Amino acid sequence: MSIDNFTIKLILFSDMSAIFIMIGASLLLAIGFLIAFIWSVKNNQYEDDYTPSVRILFDNTSLDEEKINTLKNTEITRTKNK
Repeated sequence: MSIDNFTIKLILFSDMSAIFIMIGASLLLAIGFLIAFIWSVKNNQYEDDYTPSVRILFDNTSLDEEKINTLKNTEITRTKNK
């Protein structure tokens, strides 16, 4: 049983060849994402799982105070320039 050149061309360039290209591309993409995920786990990217869940509970008074002081300083500067 031998396969001639015409049969090979028929298999490679048939209407189904697009799906084979898409399957190959999707497999390469999936492998790339798997490698990126394994790299991120090995580099401790998912180590801190406590802080994000309680971050909203912390009060940002220092940031609020800085904003208020900045606004006051801006108002003082505006009144001095008038």
